[in-house]
Amino acid sequence: MREKAPAGYDRHREHIDRGKIETVEYASETVGNFRKALIYTPPGYAEDKTYNVLYLLHGIGGDETEWYRHADPQAIFDNLYADGKLAPMIVVFPNGRAMPNDRAEGDLFDPDKVKAFETFEYDLLDDLIPFVESRYSVSAGRENRAIAGLSMGGGQSLNIGLKHLDRFAWIGAFSPAPNTKSPEQLVPNPEEASALLKLLWLSCGDEDNLKPISDRTHAYLSEHRVPHVWYEESGGHDWSVWKNDLYHFSQLLFKDN
Repeated sequence: MREKAPAGYDRHREHIDRGKIETVEYASETVGNFRKALIYTPPGYAEDKTYNVLYLLHGIGGDETEWYRHADPQAIFDNLYADGKLAPMIVVFPNGRAMPNDRAEGDLFDPDKVKAFETFEYDLLDDLIPFVESRYSVSAGRENRAIAGLSMGGGQSLNIGLKHLDRFAWIGAFSPAPNTKSPEQLVPNPEEASALLKLLWLSCGDEDNLKPISDRTHAYLSEHRVPHVWYEESGGHDWSVWKNDLYHFSQLLFKDN
């Protein structure tokens, strides 16, 4: 069990510098149209500096605005920057449902919509990351790039991040959903993964019906001695858990210790 974030961690504070959130559109050759993402730039963002990047993914019922609407991530980040606890990074909130109509409407479990979460791997790697790296002053090395997400997005983060350790050194999964591949598929070469990963974070609430997915992944990683953070906390499959995860996970990113 881990500690909860301190009171007020997600509330807007007065008299501190604030980052900015904007909506951008990028051309997706993978999907064949323009797609939207939200991007948070930290307080004092300047083109003459270079920044790390966190790609933060939503759940099956969300879109690029889900974190913004439910979690006030900009308040969490702004407060952490004010306290000197975050490494400089921009945060990209994509739409992980890579299909022409990517809105969260109708039957969310329609096979085409579920398949679109798999297709996002290519939209992210081939379209969104190049767009971000062309538009913002960011470092393009694997050690400067993180991927994390909640539920469906947690599964995506494990599936994509661990498959592409040449692109991501920092990976986080908050309450990953049944789209998560088996541990043997995720980490077929434990020694290689151990050598390449800077951080592998896995967390879940103790009342979450999906916890067995995290339990099996944690057990495999432990058995094969793959270094990782296992964060088991009180709660279910809900925002109080995921906001707490973001608070703790983000402070570990892009640091040597």
